[in-house]
Amino acid sequence: MSDYVWRPDAARIERAHVTRLMRKLGYAVDPADPEAVARTTREFVARSGREIEWFWEAALEDMGSFWFRPYDRLLDTSRGHAWSDWFIGGETNIAAACVDRHVAARPDKLALIAETEDGGVRRFTYAELGDEVGRLAAAMRRLGVQRGDRVACYLPMVAEVVFAMLATQKLGAAFIPIFSGYAPPAVRERVEEAGVKLLFTSDGSMRRGDAFGLKSLADQAVDGLSCVEHVVVVRRVGDGAGIDCPMRAGRDVFYEELVAGESDEAETVPMPALSPALMLFTSGTTGKPKGTVHTHAGCLAQMGKEIFYNFDLKDDDVFWWFSDIGWMMGPWEIIGCFQHGGTIVIFEGAPDYPAPDRVWSSIESHGVTTFGLSPTAVRMLMRAGDDFAERHPMASLDTLGSTGEPWDPESYLWYFEKVGKGRCPVINISGGTDLVGCFLAPLPVMPLKAASLQSPGLGMAVDVFDEDGKSVTGEVGYLVCKQPVPSFTRSLWKNDAKYIETYWSKFPEVWNHGDWAQIDAEGDWFIYGRADDTMKIAGRRVGPGEIEAALIEHDAVSEAAAVGVPDELKGTEVVCFVVLHAGHEAGEALRGELVKTVVAALGKVDRPKAVLFAEDLPKTRSAKILRRLIQRKYLGETELGDMSSVANPEAIDAIARAC
Repeated sequence: MSDYVWRPDAARIERAHVTRLMRKLGYAVDPADPEAVARTTREFVARSGREIEWFWEAALEDMGSFWFRPYDRLLDTSRGHAWSDWFIGGETNIAAACVDRHVAARPDKLALIAETEDGGVRRFTYAELGDEVGRLAAAMRRLGVQRGDRVACYLPMVAEVVFAMLATQKLGAAFIPIFSGYAPPAVRERVEEAGVKLLFTSDGSMRRGDAFGLKSLADQAVDGLSCVEHVVVVRRVGDGAGIDCPMRAGRDVFYEELVAGESDEAETVPMPALSPALMLFTSGTTGKPKGTVHTHAGCLAQMGKEIFYNFDLKDDDVFWWFSDIGWMMGPWEIIGCFQHGGTIVIFEGAPDYPAPDRVWSSIESHGVTTFGLSPTAVRMLMRAGDDFAERHPMASLDTLGSTGEPWDPESYLWYFEKVGKGRCPVINISGGTDLVGCFLAPLPVMPLKAASLQSPGLGMAVDVFDEDGKSVTGEVGYLVCKQPVPSFTRSLWKNDAKYIETYWSKFPEVWNHGDWAQIDAEGDWFIYGRADDTMKIAGRRVGPGEIEAALIEHDAVSEAAAVGVPDELKGTEVVCFVVLHAGHEAGEALRGELVKTVVAALGKVDRPKAVLFAEDLPKTRSAKILRRLIQRKYLGETELGDMSSVANPEAIDAIARAC
C-alpha cells in the first residue's frame, strides 16, 4: 500500500479548481513539476485546517456562494467549539442557490437525469426543474407547510425526490429523507420524533423486476400520528401493477393532482444562515436513531466545497453517485452539484439488475464523467467477473468516487483498473451524516495510493489522537477534528446532552468522530473502521478492518467481518465471517489457509479462533457491515437491538446458518 497507483498529469493539475484557488492565495503551482505541486498542496491543506476563517472566506468567494444578505461575521466560538455559530447575520436558501439563480442564468442547461429500474429515463433542464419545484412549493404552501415545519420523504430514488427536497427548503421547512426500504416501525420512529407535518411517499416501487407496495407501509407508519396532516402520493408503478394504494380522504392526495394548475412562481423564503434545512437520522444496532440537524449555509458551504475542489466539477460534467436519498450521499450529490449548475444522475434500481453490467451501461448511455460507488457494491460487482466491466469502455469517465467504509487494496485496484481503466483517480472520501460531508477527501492534483484517502478535507483541522489525546503518526488512533466546521450538526434533535456525550466528551474542545485512522510516513491517510468495534487481544488493540483487509487479500474472499468474543485467557478472541467469490468452496482446507493469511499479516496474537463461511453479511444502507449485530448473533443473544438500519435483513439468517 506504500506505492502510488495514480498520479495527475500536468493538464489535470492546470485545470483544477483548487489550483486556481491556491494561486489566488499566493501559492506558486507549476504543473510541470508534480512533486512540487504535491508538497505545495499539502502545505495549503494543512494551513486551511489551521486558519479556518482565512480558508472559508476565500473558498466561499471563489465558489461564488449565494446570499440574500451577506453575513456580518464568519465565525463566533465564544460558546465553545461544540456551539460555534457561522455566517452571523447572513441569509440564504438552498433552493435559491441550487435552482433559482440557474433558472435565470442557464435555463436550458441539463440539470437532472432520472432513471428507473425498468429503464425509463426522464430529463429536466434547470428551467424545467424550477417549474417543478415552484409548482410543488406553491401546492405545499396551500396545504399549510411553512417556515420551520418538517417534511419527510419515504420515496424510491425518482425525480420527485429532488423536487420534494428543494420545494421543502424553498419554503423554509426542513427536509427529512427516509430510506424506502425501511419497515413501518422505523419510518414511524423518525416521523414521530421529528413531528413531521407532510409525508411524501409513492404507491410502490420496483425491486429486481417485481413491483412492491409502499403506500400501505406508509399508512402503517403514520397511523394515529396527529402531527402528520398530509400524505402526498407519487404514482410510480400505477394501477396495472396490482399494488394496493389506499387513500384516506382529507389527508392523502396524489402528487399530480396536488400540483395540477399551480403556478410555478412560488416565492423562495430568505432564511437565516443557520436555519435547519435538512434532518438526517443516524442509524445503528443499538438505541434510537439520532436526528442530526443541518443548515442552509452549512450544507451549501461543505457540500459545495467538496464537489467543487475534491471532485473538480466542471460545467460539462455529468455526476452520478449511486445512492438512495435516505443516505447522506443523496442530498450531498443534489445540493453539492446543483449549486454549481451541474448535471446529476439519480437511479432507482440495483447496480446489477437485470445484468451485472447495468451500472456500466448506464454510465455510457448518460455520458457520466464522475461516478461514485461504495466498496461493498464494488465487491458485489466483482463477483460477476471482469468481463462485464471490461466490455464497457466508459470513455466519458474522468473521476471515480467512493465512501462508506474502509477499502481493501484488491477491490480498490479492481475499481481503479477495470472501471476507471487506470486513468481515473479514485476520490475516496470519509465523513458522516453528522457533518454532511468529509473529514478526509483527496484532491485531484496529488498522487493516490491504493485504499488511501490521501489528505484531510480543505478547511478541516483533522488529526489522529492516541488514547491520551496526543497527535500520532504511523500508528492507528482516533480520527478527530480540532476546529469547528460550518456543517457540523446543530446538536442532535431534542438531545443536547447526547450530542455532547457522542462527539465532544472524550477530548476537550475536539470533535471525536469514532473512527480509527492512520497517517503514514508520506502523510497519506487511511481509515480502519469504527473505534467502538475495536478488539483488545492479549492486551493489544486491533481494529477489525486490519483483520478483514488481510482476509480479503486471499483470492477466495469477497467480503469479511471480524468480531470479538469473550475469552478467559486473552480477554477477547477473534471470530471471522467470510463471503466467498463464485467458484470457491468452503471447507477445512480453505479455513486453514485463511487463518494462516491473518497470522502472516498480523501475527499469532491475532490468530482467529474461528473462520465461518456465510452467504452474506448484514449491512446498513450506506454499506457498512454491522459487526455488533454479527457478534450478538454469534453469541446467541436474543436482543439484537434496532434493526431499522439493516438493508439486507436476510443476511442475519445467513450468519445464523454459518454459526
